[in-house]
Amino acid sequence: MFTGIVTDVGTVRAVEQRGDTRFVIGCAYDPAGIATGASIACSGCCLTVTDKGRDDQGNWFAVDASAETLSLTTAQGWRAGTPLNLERALKVGDELGGHIVTGHVDGVGTVTALEQEGDSWRMTFECPPALSGFIATKGSVTIDGVSLTVNHVSGTQFGINVIPHTQSVTTLGKLDIGDAVNLEIDVLARYVARLEEARAEQAK
Repeated sequence: MFTGIVTDVGTVRAVEQRGDTRFVIGCAYDPAGIATGASIACSGCCLTVTDKGRDDQGNWFAVDASAETLSLTTAQGWRAGTPLNLERALKVGDELGGHIVTGHVDGVGTVTALEQEGDSWRMTFECPPALSGFIATKGSVTIDGVSLTVNHVSGTQFGINVIPHTQSVTTLGKLDIGDAVNLEIDVLARYVARLEEARAEQAK
């Protein structure tokens, strides 16, 4: 479980094919404080730490991604040098600064427009049609692991504003038109939709 508040921007150091795909990710986290088997959200994907360490390039941890994970997320495009938003798993008692995030990516969206508004940037995204009904104005959405508030929705497109602080401490400030992003809908919207679906089934 996560909150969508990024605590480090790491960098993919190596991509290795070992049946599954192994990513070695450089980070600022002290490897002594990372347990093997722990979960770390990597640009919104909840991945399991399989190894960790420190060398002359700095701290790092390794994760394995299955073929399914690659097919459903932007991880298929990660290469050496790709920056990733990182978040350690939520601990009991931690401040819930964003919203409840599972790290289970629901789909891949695309940046369709960028417009500066004061010091912030308004970003518009195209989402898969199956997700559009779960995204609501003033609701929450997770983009590449970052908890954000939706400003407007129009069909399969929605917009958010990114303040300068968020631009500087996440990868969102580097996005360009056409870039792909991992999307996770609000878990509450998912359960409300399932409840309505179950009611409709029972009414038949």
